[in-house]
Amino acid sequence: MKTQRPTKQAVHRSAVIDIGSNSVRIVVYEGPARAPAVIFNEKVAAGLGRGLAVDGRIAVEDAERGLVALRRYALLAKHMDVMDVQCVATAAVRDAANGPEFIAAAAEAGLEIRLLSGEEEAEAAGYGVLAAIPDAHGIAVDLGGGSLELAEVSDGKVGRRASFPLGVLRLPALRADGEQAFERAIRKMLRDADWPGKGLTGLPLYLVGGSWRALSRLDLELTRDPLAVLDQHNLPRSALRRLVRASKRLSFEELRAIPGMASNRAAALPDAAALLAALVNILDVPEMTVSSSGLREGLLYQALDAETRAQDPLIVAAEFEGRRLARFAPHGRAIAEWIAPLFADEAPADSRVRLAASLLSDVAWSANPDFRAERGTEIGLHGNWRSIDIPGRILLARALYAGFGGADAEFPAMGTLVSPERLARARQWGLAIRLAQRLTGGVEAPLKASGVALVDGKLRLCLATGWHQLAGESVERRLRVLAQSFDAKPELVLL
Repeated sequence: MKTQRPTKQAVHRSAVIDIGSNSVRIVVYEGPARAPAVIFNEKVAAGLGRGLAVDGRIAVEDAERGLVALRRYALLAKHMDVMDVQCVATAAVRDAANGPEFIAAAAEAGLEIRLLSGEEEAEAAGYGVLAAIPDAHGIAVDLGGGSLELAEVSDGKVGRRASFPLGVLRLPALRADGEQAFERAIRKMLRDADWPGKGLTGLPLYLVGGSWRALSRLDLELTRDPLAVLDQHNLPRSALRRLVRASKRLSFEELRAIPGMASNRAAALPDAAALLAALVNILDVPEMTVSSSGLREGLLYQALDAETRAQDPLIVAAEFEGRRLARFAPHGRAIAEWIAPLFADEAPADSRVRLAASLLSDVAWSANPDFRAERGTEIGLHGNWRSIDIPGRILLARALYAGFGGADAEFPAMGTLVSPERLARARQWGLAIRLAQRLTGGVEAPLKASGVALVDGKLRLCLATGWHQLAGESVERRLRVLAQSFDAKPELVLL
């Protein structure tokens, strides 16, 4: 994965319309191709898959509800100046006897629907995981209303994949004979499709889909996690027992009261938990990671060329956001290089987060001065970042908090999610960035005529001839604070 400056930064607007068994949704994206941001997201709970269990057809009223949504989406996309619209249909339309009629009716709204096969759906979900977690190694598991897709992900590619009629709308009937019979039925389905097969047991799962995210919301509620972020939330195998128990014990009203929990997801939680428990047993899964990036993002990722795919999505997104909100010409990479001598011993993963913090070092200047640090924290913790885990988000937020002058005692407590040593290092990043911004006034040129280094217990700031006037009380104050964080003495050297 490349963290160097991308050569392609063209901004374009695209959309994916996803016709699923539970809902019909449009998501509109804007920004760099490798890390597009969502600017519009709407769904209608059309329930196209409900009627399949009755007569194998999409019910008339459900079809009309879905078509009304599609006509609206087609019109909105046109007036949003969306340049590229992908419209795909999955299990419900694929399996329904009147699926072709639904596709024909949608075409009248000007939408060309691509009917995905089960394997194509699994492949797109797998690439969605890789789009956000490029080093993913395991099995992407996409649970929808009508089907369950499994896709092997490793080395940036999607391998073996399969689709099964195990969507949440079908699970109640399969569970009617008890949990043991349920697991036996799933085991037989997988075995008949040669799953798991050689090399696919003992791997982590990457959970894709709203039902899995609902389970993650339940876990965050049960554990009182200090950072309630769903994307890349990790679930150890041991978490399954509490999730299965809680999904059975809690009433629908209690589940629905969990922040962000939709009614249809709350109703399906016991079925989703039972399915996940069965899969974990069958595949001998050690842990699970939630991926907010799935089929829709996978479709966008599949359309990229190899050079764009190789870009680091975190760095691309941070650079784009930094450029959008910068006061002057953005120079985050120059700041990262300027402060690098202070952190020569850090791991590559931390250097990557430090680069992201440097790229974002100007993003809170438009906020009220009293709340810039809080704004930086919010951007770090809750920004629409990809390819960054929960500890990485916390480190990014800690650096931005310090970079915008936040009082140390007021940074949100994060429990045991990140070690105190790593948090202290992230604070040093922020203080170094803060010194760079004060020294330069937010422009790049002074960085080329100055440097910082740790030398014999001193934190030395050097200014080249012709740039001595940059020194001043405010610069020396920030130099002193940074030096204290290293247990060093500040030293200003005029060359």
